[in-house]
Amino acid sequence: MKASELRGKTPDELTVTLLELRKEQFNLRMQKGTDQLSRPSEVRRVRKTIARVKTMINQQKQAGSAS
Repeated sequence: MKASELRGKTPDELTVTLLELRKEQFNLRMQKGTDQLSRPSEVRRVRKTIARVKTMINQQKQAGSAS
């Protein structure tokens, strides 16, 4: 998911997206632990997407408090 896609979302939508990504991250960790992970690069992709979502949430909070 690109940052430009995330900018158009509301804080509530971002929170839901973050929850979904954390669930996906958990599932990938479980797959890795049981040696069933087919694409190890997915772990890194999900981790970076989580960071993007958290950044957008913080930017929106700062923009809201500055107004």
